Amino acid sequence: MLITDIKRVVEQVSKDKGIDRAVLIKALEDALRSAARRKYGNKIDIEVKYSEETGEIEVFQFKEVVEKITEPDLQISLEEGRKLDPECEIGDSLGTKMDTAAFGRIAAQSAKQVIIQKMKDAERDAVFSNFIERKGEIINGIVQRFDRNDIIVNLGQTEGTMPLREQIPKETYRRGDRIRAYILDVLYESRGPQIVLSRTHPNFLISLFKTEVPEIGEGIVLIKDAAREPGSRAKIAVSSTDSDIDPVGACVGMKGSRVQNVVQELRGEKIDIISWHVDPAKYVCNALSPAEISRVIIDEENHAMEIIVPDESLSVAIGKRGQNVKLASKLTGWRLDVKSASSYDQTLKSGYASLMELPGMSQNLVYKLAASGYYSTLELRRATVDDLVEITGLTPEQAQGFIEAAAARPVEESAPEEKSAEGENAADSEAPKTEES
Repeated sequence: MLITDIKRVVEQVSKDKGIDRAVLIKALEDALRSAARRKYGNKIDIEVKYSEETGEIEVFQFKEVVEKITEPDLQISLEEGRKLDPECEIGDSLGTKMDTAAFGRIAAQSAKQVIIQKMKDAERDAVFSNFIERKGEIINGIVQRFDRNDIIVNLGQTEGTMPLREQIPKETYRRGDRIRAYILDVLYESRGPQIVLSRTHPNFLISLFKTEVPEIGEGIVLIKDAAREPGSRAKIAVSSTDSDIDPVGACVGMKGSRVQNVVQELRGEKIDIISWHVDPAKYVCNALSPAEISRVIIDEENHAMEIIVPDESLSVAIGKRGQNVKLASKLTGWRLDVKSASSYDQTLKSGYASLMELPGMSQNLVYKLAASGYYSTLELRRATVDDLVEITGLTPEQAQGFIEAAAARPVEESAPEEKSAEGENAADSEAPKTEES
């Protein structure tokens, strides 16, 4: 035999490393086949097979029975063939068992390397299978080392990597520190599975609440959306499947105990818990809490909302460095433009004045246009003739005349320029449709 008690080795490795026995046997057969070809050349016709009875790997060389031998490695004479099989004929293929010991040290080394490689592959596959099923979970680890700005975390079976972009700003760690993180991704690579960890992903926040709030695990409380400015502030929107359960109260906990546990894990990140609502306008109003909202103007086409707040609530609605409105926008998925009531009133007055200056315009027509979202010549210039005919009852020629007159006015005179909380020009959006919350 090539390796002493191959059967025992195969059984032991299969048991200890969880490698399929058939995979190991095939790998050893491939190793012997490769060793034979290296010693005798690639032309020889060989067959390698593991024998369950003897517990060894047998190698057979096949040669074609011919009258005259021209290639000794591939052919055998009829006379020699009849010694092996008295009934053989010209053209038959005869197999003879080869002495694997003749393969020498190279074959033994090849078999050994195959087993080692298969063990490594099996371990890599086992780690990948384990972690791919845990993708999206929170995992505990120990900071092992630092690779440039990435944190390498010991996860037991393998190591995880937390890139700089997935680290909460101003959080610092030292080697040996314990760390909790979210399994963001599991990549299968030749050097081994790459476990990508995150502490900034919104799902990390959601997963933390799932561990703290039993009602979420039971499906009574649902986390509909989450948005974060990692290390600073976050918002989550929750709803309940049971009318008797207050979803916000369940997440806050007795005396704020549940939310405080999450805040501590996130090193003081402030968390706003709001009620989700099926009505987008009411949902946005909740998301901008604690700001008081006077009016919401919805632009369905551009998926945007203009939020009007009392003058004294403007700074609260926008938040420090625009953080509150940005998080509300991320949370709800709507583009939000926050304005003070006085500024909005001034915009309306200027818009009305610009419309009244158009030749042939009447106050009655201005009211009809405003009721349909055309507050100034800037909106009117984007209207269609059919729209104006339907709204105002004008003739197509009259409607076309108003549109052309509006287009002739300079843009800066059509409506005063005002920046939203996100630094975008509110007047640049298309004609909005009004809906008050």
